[in-house]
Amino acid sequence: MTRFGYTLMTEQSGPRELVRYAQRAEEVGFDFEVSSDHYSPWLTTQGHAPYAWSLLGAVAAVTSRVDLMTYVTCPTIRYHPAVVAQKAATMQLLSEGRFTLGLGSGESLNEHVVGEGWPGVDQRQEMLVEAIEIIRALHTGDLVTYDGAYFRVDSARVWDAPEGGVPIGVAVSGESSLSRLAPLGDHLIAVQPEADLLSGWEEHHEGGGSRKIGQVPISWDPDKDTAIQRAHEEFRWFAGGWKVNADLPTPAGFAAASQFVRPEDVAASIPCGPDLDELAEGVRPFLDAGFTDVAIVQIGDARQQEFLDQVAEPLLERLRAL
Repeated sequence: MTRFGYTLMTEQSGPRELVRYAQRAEEVGFDFEVSSDHYSPWLTTQGHAPYAWSLLGAVAAVTSRVDLMTYVTCPTIRYHPAVVAQKAATMQLLSEGRFTLGLGSGESLNEHVVGEGWPGVDQRQEMLVEAIEIIRALHTGDLVTYDGAYFRVDSARVWDAPEGGVPIGVAVSGESSLSRLAPLGDHLIAVQPEADLLSGWEEHHEGGGSRKIGQVPISWDPDKDTAIQRAHEEFRWFAGGWKVNADLPTPAGFAAASQFVRPEDVAASIPCGPDLDELAEGVRPFLDAGFTDVAIVQIGDARQQEFLDQVAEPLLERLRAL
């Protein structure tokens, strides 16, 4: 049976609010929770970007059942992979085994801030391969020295390493990333409901039992026009697709790239309004493609608490009935 998750969108809510939402999401029945890991929102209208790892530590303390996950962390530029290994190990211990480390090759929006430039996609994937090798090695608890093309690790050890390490999910988008990354990850992460990605993962991945984890934005509101307007104001960046979005460095760049996206364009790609059956149907492409896990994004902070208190439970019932 498909598992349904709740997305802690650090781009649209402050840290205290997100912790409160996380606690309520567990209470209303979500199976897992994922957190974005951004230094900046995509658009200034979203207005937030708290530190995901502090947030997740707090969420681990106020929840006891839901699985937790980064969706996703880039362990190559803003963070050194040795630091990510330590953070992930600590999260796994704090959550008592509920944490999955979701990794990806990143976006310029968040990574350019440390002044190290923004490599092309092939180099970013090569860097991610090295990062995963380092993280895996450090999660054994052994002393690690690593001398790669992009990263060095000098006599490092994660002293509080969870037994069995930390499961790793890897974001993939095509054949190049599948062939490089599927052999290194435990679980697939993808933002498009493409069955070919899942079959490609199975071809390149050794062993079974992988979760296939997707994410779907919705905009619930009692008024459909308001739902569409909010989705347009805060989520029109979504229309560019990840190949474009990965290379835009600032919210101003996202605003310029999406300036001609109309509200009706957003409404055509994101389920909007009060009809829960319609919102649930927006998830169906991921189910048809074979995803085992789908995280829901309720767009905007304005209706977030109301969504959790009034809408989440009946929506989950509809999703599980699909």
